Amino acid sequence: MSTITRRRVAGASSSTTSQENDSSTGQSSPGVRSPFDETNEKKIAYDPNDVDETTNTPRLTLMEEVLLLGLKDRQGYLSFWNDSISYALRGCIVMELAFRGRIAMVKDSNRRKYPLCDRYIEVVNDKLTGEVLLDEALKMMKLSEKMSVASWIDLMSGETWNVMKIGYQLKQVRERLAKGLVDKGVLRTEKRNFLLFDMATHPVADTSCKEDIIKRVCTLLVTRVTPSAVDAATPVPHTYLRSVSMICAAYAANVLENALLYLQPDLREQAFNRVDELMNDLSTWPFEGVGAKLDIPTGSELSLEVVAAVLNVLTKMDAIL
Repeated sequence: MSTITRRRVAGASSSTTSQENDSSTGQSSPGVRSPFDETNEKKIAYDPNDVDETTNTPRLTLMEEVLLLGLKDRQGYLSFWNDSISYALRGCIVMELAFRGRIAMVKDSNRRKYPLCDRYIEVVNDKLTGEVLLDEALKMMKLSEKMSVASWIDLMSGETWNVMKIGYQLKQVRERLAKGLVDKGVLRTEKRNFLLFDMATHPVADTSCKEDIIKRVCTLLVTRVTPSAVDAATPVPHTYLRSVSMICAAYAANVLENALLYLQPDLREQAFNRVDELMNDLSTWPFEGVGAKLDIPTGSELSLEVVAAVLNVLTKMDAIL
């Protein structure tokens, strides 16, 4: 009868023996972490150079905040009649990458000859963010030819007749954002029956998170607050500009009114008028009006120009006209 033997690999015997000896004595070899070391429990190997782990990164992305505003708290889904939010979410992806310093306008003085939304953008920092959708978009931008802000939003939304560029479309963005919010403890997943089929829904689990967003929206739209005061209240860079950009994107996505439901009619009207002003001020470069009063850190001008270009694209959506 033949016996089955395990083939030896060069060097495997000695290394295995040394590991067994180390584990039996409870000690690790110099420079090697023992798997039995309590300090090594639940450790995941990763390259710190690949992922950005700065402490001033916001908990929620612009896309997630806009999605939360449009989500029905108990039902856990968006309005079936809202066909604007998908396009606005792609715009939020571009703005989020710009706020995090990953992309910027191509530094070319001739770019001013072209409309803001038609100026080319490029990747200036390819370090991963840790957010799946952002990293997917970042990789596409890095590997492709330089294109304009409007072109990238169109392509990621699937708004193209060029079959060669259909692969740039980001699919199931809303569902993937919802699952990301589930992982962050903001939403939970449930199954809901809709007549002939079952659908996964994502009701709000952490109501305080959405309440904070609504409070921030109302504060910025109906009270007098200075941008510097808002920026000083949090370590996240460009806090005021991030917030008003999210508000403008929510307006373009037709979900902003969900945050203003509890305001008096006159305050609600004031809030919408304020959004119109913000859209006009921040969709040009350099910023105008209130936007012109912002303190823009040196070196971030080209990235914030991308934000202005995205808002310029959103102002041209049919939902706003």
